[in-house]
Amino acid sequence: MFPRIAAAALALLTGACATTTPPAPSTSAAAWRASPEQSAFVDDLSQRTFRFFWDTTDPRTCLAPDRWPSKPFSSVAAIGFALTAYGIGAEHGWVSRADAARRTADCLDFLYALPQGPAATGVAGHKGFFYHFLDLQRGHRYRTVELSSVDTTLLLGGVLFAQSYFDRATPDERRIRDAAERLYARVEWTFMQRGPGDTPATNLPNSKGLSMGWRPERGYEPHDWVGYNEGMLVYILALGSPTHPVAKDAWDQGWAKRLPEDWRTYMGQTYLTFEPLFGHQYSHIWVDFRGIREPFIASKGIDYFENSRRATLAQQDYGRRNPNDWIGYGDHMWGWTASDGPENSSGKRVVNGQTRTFQTYSARGVSPSIVRDDGTLVPTAPGGSIPFAPQATIATLMAMKDRYPRAWDRYGFRDAFNPSFTFTDPPNRTGTVDPQSGWVANDYLGIDQGPILTMAENWRSGLVWRTMRRNPHIRRGLTRIGFSGGWLDRR
Repeated sequence: MFPRIAAAALALLTGACATTTPPAPSTSAAAWRASPEQSAFVDDLSQRTFRFFWDTTDPRTCLAPDRWPSKPFSSVAAIGFALTAYGIGAEHGWVSRADAARRTADCLDFLYALPQGPAATGVAGHKGFFYHFLDLQRGHRYRTVELSSVDTTLLLGGVLFAQSYFDRATPDERRIRDAAERLYARVEWTFMQRGPGDTPATNLPNSKGLSMGWRPERGYEPHDWVGYNEGMLVYILALGSPTHPVAKDAWDQGWAKRLPEDWRTYMGQTYLTFEPLFGHQYSHIWVDFRGIREPFIASKGIDYFENSRRATLAQQDYGRRNPNDWIGYGDHMWGWTASDGPENSSGKRVVNGQTRTFQTYSARGVSPSIVRDDGTLVPTAPGGSIPFAPQATIATLMAMKDRYPRAWDRYGFRDAFNPSFTFTDPPNRTGTVDPQSGWVANDYLGIDQGPILTMAENWRSGLVWRTMRRNPHIRRGLTRIGFSGGWLDRR
């Protein structure tokens, strides 16, 4: 099974470093206020997306399905989103706090008890890390997927949120805090750094960074977490570890090494570029980057929150301009990230007079170096960016619901839809096709549902951000990297 998140990160290509002064910000996200209709829409979307995690995840094991309703296996990243969802649901009264705490405690105990070790089968992980996908029955490694540093990190985002959110003296909430600490402390982050005898990373041979993964059959994955992408959270947790931290040179000589090359101008925005929006969203789900900066981003006069805002607005402008003449794009119809798609093809379909190539699952996105766009629109792209640009993203999500109602269902948005793919022959296996309105995915994906719920909540109340600002491990990781300012300077 193809390791989706890590593979999508490999799509990042670099180019010349921009030296111009960043453009002035446009409409401030903080100054904009939603209408009652918009607020009601976000509330409905949030409740539906919460129900996805509450209803489809096993209450005892927390083995959240990677996708539903097909349910082929569990995704450990989706488990992290589920653990975060439970606290959000409790906060709003969608479930009781006691029920959310009981389920969370049982899940964390189950995860900690899963077998670990170097064997290729019969284990869930090794050195505290978890395999990317787990089978839904026992929670063991699914086929030959990699031991994933980023998916373990996304799991731990939910684990540490639960640790800080459930802060009461009840037996279940004590269990949560204890189990969360054990899970995080067990991870040997230094294991993901290559040793002298290991094959060097192909994307930065002298990297001191962390590998994207490891397999018992062949060792480390070919690439390290290098350059601007969602790997920022990997380094925050790796440096923040109380037991097995990596040194600061992992950040300096790994992830941050190529940041100057990633600083580009695109669609009128100057920012650290990365094609799919998940790279601008995942770390921000659990870390409030407003007002805190490390030396590189400080040298550009912005913070990482502003960087993600610019990436979001660049995508909106791409949709407005629609340079490749896809059907339906516009000011309130845009959004590209890793998602399902209609088919694998080699240029046999004609849309608006042009021969087109379509894809199934792919890391869609746009940048100065790469435009990976096959007409597929992905709701989690604007949904996971609500705090960065609420005016643009909420209007887009509402337009998606209104114009393409087939993409909206019991748990909110299906994973993706494609108004340009109106081809009904042969029968489509990844979704349903209407000859007028196009293709809509069959499945919801846990790693795409999660950003919608969590980032909508961060926009509405700041719950996840406020909670994680209290977590000592997050603070420690950020300060060891060199972040300062804002809430980090307050106690």
